[in-house]
Amino acid sequence: MERQQDDRKQLLELYKDLRVTDVRDGMDWVGYHGFGTVHHDVKPLWRTRIVGIARTARYLPYEGPMPGKTPEEYTAWVKWYYSEVCHDPWQADIVDGDIMVMDVSGCDVGILGSNNTLAALKKGCRGYITNGGGIRDTDEVIMQKIPVWSKFVSQGMDQTRIRFDAKDVPVAIGGVAVYPGDIVVADGDGVVVVPRKIAYDVAKYAHQELSGDKAGRRRLYEELGWELDATVL
Repeated sequence: MERQQDDRKQLLELYKDLRVTDVRDGMDWVGYHGFGTVHHDVKPLWRTRIVGIARTARYLPYEGPMPGKTPEEYTAWVKWYYSEVCHDPWQADIVDGDIMVMDVSGCDVGILGSNNTLAALKKGCRGYITNGGGIRDTDEVIMQKIPVWSKFVSQGMDQTRIRFDAKDVPVAIGGVAVYPGDIVVADGDGVVVVPRKIAYDVAKYAHQELSGDKAGRRRLYEELGWELDATVL
């Protein structure tokens, strides 16, 4: 995939302070009222916030059959499965500022865990958005402060449940089409996706709304005698 590198840093800087609600408002301002908001059943594993550029991958349910193997044979088969059937070739492509958006076809499978999420984080991945379970080892993932938004938590490993299909392709997450290079903002209010082609226009009006909100809340802080914090400055 040809990456859109020319304005990548500029867009990350432009969106770094915007909340999901600001971006949602910016989308409305340019006529995208019905697009961009990922369904509310995709929730954060823990309360945090990320802004980044979408990198995508698609996985499909494994068609089977389940292998009839002894436990010892199964150990060898699992190694083959991870190398040939359900692998993560996108790991080699991660650059700083990416958000991994993974269409796992709604499967109940822990395709993300404490190990592979940490490996991508080390390379600059800012977090993960998935439309299935997609996440397990959640105690460690939270301890490691790896941001994940998913529909639910899963226990099962990949084998016989899911297989890799494609990377750097359009995917569907919570009713939203996500293309590689789109802007993704996620926080406690959910996830919103901004098509790259309207990213600058959306940011303009999102900042307008954020500035107005800060000014109004700052006046109320002052009237209440509260110490000003970063959310109103």
